[in-house]
Amino acid sequence: MSIRSSVLLATTALALTSLPALAQSQPAVEGEGPIIVTAARTILPANALPLTIDVIDQETLNQQVAIGGSIVDAVSALTPSFSPTRQKLSGAGETLRGRSPLYAINGIPQTAPLRDGARDGFSIDPFFIDRVELIYGSNALQGIGGTGGIVNQVTVAPPQVDGLTGRVLVQGNADTGFSGDGIGGKVAGLIGWRSGPWDATVGAAYEKRGAFYDGHGNRVGTDLTQGETQDSRSWSLFGRFGYALSDTARLDLTLSRFQLKGEGDYLTLDGNPAIDLPTTSVRGTPPGVPATNRTESAALTLTDSNLWGGNFIAQLFFNRSRDTYGGEVAPIATFQDTAIAPKDTLFDQSQNRSRKYGGKISYERAMPGFEALTAVLGFDALYDLTEQRLIATGRTWVPPTDYRSLAPFAQFNLALFDKKLRLAGGIRYEDVRIHIDDYRTLASYRGGFNVAGGTPTFSDTLFNGGAILEPWDGIRAYASYAEGYTVPDVGRIARAVDRAGVDIDNYVNISPIVSNNREIGVEMKRGPVDASAAYFWSTSKNGSLLVQSSVGAPFEIQRQRVEIQGLELNLSVKTPLPGLTLSTGYAHLIGRTDGSDNGIDKVDRDLDGANISPDRLNIAASYAQGPLSARIQTQFFLSRQFERTPGAYPALYRFDGYDVTDLSLRYQTRFGALTLAAQNIFDTFYIDYYSQTVRPTDNAHYYAGRGRNFTLSWDYRF
Repeated sequence: MSIRSSVLLATTALALTSLPALAQSQPAVEGEGPIIVTAARTILPANALPLTIDVIDQETLNQQVAIGGSIVDAVSALTPSFSPTRQKLSGAGETLRGRSPLYAINGIPQTAPLRDGARDGFSIDPFFIDRVELIYGSNALQGIGGTGGIVNQVTVAPPQVDGLTGRVLVQGNADTGFSGDGIGGKVAGLIGWRSGPWDATVGAAYEKRGAFYDGHGNRVGTDLTQGETQDSRSWSLFGRFGYALSDTARLDLTLSRFQLKGEGDYLTLDGNPAIDLPTTSVRGTPPGVPATNRTESAALTLTDSNLWGGNFIAQLFFNRSRDTYGGEVAPIATFQDTAIAPKDTLFDQSQNRSRKYGGKISYERAMPGFEALTAVLGFDALYDLTEQRLIATGRTWVPPTDYRSLAPFAQFNLALFDKKLRLAGGIRYEDVRIHIDDYRTLASYRGGFNVAGGTPTFSDTLFNGGAILEPWDGIRAYASYAEGYTVPDVGRIARAVDRAGVDIDNYVNISPIVSNNREIGVEMKRGPVDASAAYFWSTSKNGSLLVQSSVGAPFEIQRQRVEIQGLELNLSVKTPLPGLTLSTGYAHLIGRTDGSDNGIDKVDRDLDGANISPDRLNIAASYAQGPLSARIQTQFFLSRQFERTPGAYPALYRFDGYDVTDLSLRYQTRFGALTLAAQNIFDTFYIDYYSQTVRPTDNAHYYAGRGRNFTLSWDYRF
């Protein structure tokens, strides 16, 4: 314990002495070009936009994935205003700035807002990702879903020279006790080929994950319904095929398939929150099909960086996902129907099926005769068909829901006074149609009701604007306003209708959510210092909350006013010691909602842990010199108290807080790089944030976090 305290105090002192940033992208190396963020729909550099933007490069991403195992873990570890991950297959309750982010791959949406199954963070293996682009706060740059921001995963680039290139990764993972069932491993390979105008990149990845153990040496509880990353296997295939039409134009076809499936080796053994005894896992075979996540994507992209003096992008895409959830006879009373089986004897499990296709087109160039003004004109079309089936009995839980969005947009950026001042703004018009046929709810909803289908339509004009002042290179200030757009989880709302006479055409609960993000920020990237501060406040008059009425009940949607505000501080300093960088980041969030049904539109209750993240302090020290690189990082999740509506479940509770420290060591040899990563190196025992704040009295879902575990990797490139 004394060693642990000494390391934490030393790391904290070093970090705070130089006030550094963890969440920000690494300071630019002299001679590097400006950072271009493709998710922003422009080729202007990031410092020309009135946004908070981070880019996690491949080296940093690989380092974090070796520690945590996934892109979601990497983003969470590096982003203080992102929720602590649940370390489960489900990302329900994981938010960015208190709202759900839009996950995308090369701009292709992975999120299914019509029936959000919260599996969108696991749709491709991290081995095939070159970088992750983060845009903070509500925005409509990618259309529907970006109310908390955008997490865009950019896949590996094609080979730049003729011939063959490749990469091989071999990885092993074990808990601190090297338990037989806690051992896992991964193998992955990628081959690239280029010849003249043609290029191709193909790869495959396979990973087996063992059981997780907590800081007390006990197995972490298994979430049989929502799904697990522990005790699972995943397969991922990737292909990118390109042809250069000219020196500036190329055509790319990108294909990917990802599947993660539970092994089904464990049953849940209830814990006891009253004595701080976590839920654990015991050997056994759960009923039904293990929870599975499967995603398939295809995109055809045409780009021309010099079409009539401007940049042209056109993309057609297809995305299909099938998310299977585990099932239990009890306590899921929702699935019971005495017309099929006697009370409390019917087993069932659900499966989300979503299919998206659409297209994007945009053209950007400086205005002829007025080169200081850059304009982007574009049009997006998205079609999404989603349903949730009960696969054991063939029933429909969420009826097929057809979504169509047509959205023209325009963005403008005006550079003044030799680019020291920029004015940016844009407009997006959303024309939305949702169609649901007539259906009947399950018997558990007060006997079931016939619901009249319909085709509600919505349209809205979304605005954004801001100003950027950069009086000296590397020092800038900005202020901005942006509106984001999504629909509530229509599936949860449709399946939970519990009264007669409901007509989807005029059912107010499926009206859209328009959230705004007002923000002011300052940044400094000069010499060894990379610093930023941002304050934001966001509101939605008819927001969407996940609410659980009682223990074991499914989460449903409530439409209430939501107000969120927060402060983000991120700083980083390269020390006089060559190769050593110290960093820290801090986020403080306040979320309030209208918790009373009195007809007064006023926020008077705290958002709970299903809807907002805790305050957090991150500190880290990184070293890179010659063949050796290393990083030690600590995340402090700070305690807080939540107040909910009187009579709710429960009305008042507290998050105790915890901290976790990780370590990574990497050594480059002529035969490849060796990496040793350790998560939770002090083997801290803690109850995860979601369990403490969302299910604090639920014996079956009182999960401990993962204890110390090691990952050893060999990464060879040729």
